[in-house]
Amino acid sequence: MLHKGHKALLRKAFEVGDLVVIGLTTDEFVAEMGKPHEVASYRERLEELLAFICDEGNLHRVEVIAINDPFGPAIWDGGFEAIVVSEETAPRAEQLNALRARKGLRPLEVIVIPMVLAEDGKPISTTRIRAGEIDREGRLLKQPS
Repeated sequence: MLHKGHKALLRKAFEVGDLVVIGLTTDEFVAEMGKPHEVASYRERLEELLAFICDEGNLHRVEVIAINDPFGPAIWDGGFEAIVVSEETAPRAEQLNALRARKGLRPLEVIVIPMVLAEDGKPISTTRIRAGEIDREGRLLKQPS
C-alpha cells in the first residue's frame, strides 16, 4: 500500500539520484517478516509503484528489483552511491554500511528524510491505514461507534 510517506521517500530519491534502484520485497520475504497486517501481492505492489513513478514522470530513471532480504544488492554491489531512508529505517542503512565496509566497499551516503506525519502528529504507516485510523494521505478517519 503506497502512502504519503512512501511517496515522500521516492520523491527524495528521484530528487538526488539520476538512476533510482528500488528494492521491492518479494511475497516470500514479506511472509517471513510477519507483518501485523495484510500485505498486497508483489505484483499488485509493483503495479501501484510503477503507476506512481510513471505519474511522476520518472519511469525512464528507475529499476525495480525483487529483494529477499533486508539489504538487497546494495550489500555487495559497489555501484550504489547513496540510500534514501526514513528516520525509522536509518539504523538499517548504518548496518548496511558496516556490512559493505567488511566487504571492502565504500559506504553509501545515507539520506534520511523525516517521518511524514498524519493529522494527529503521529507517523503515517501502513499498519495505521489498515487499522482504519488514517487514510493514505494521513487524514484521520472516524472510528466506528
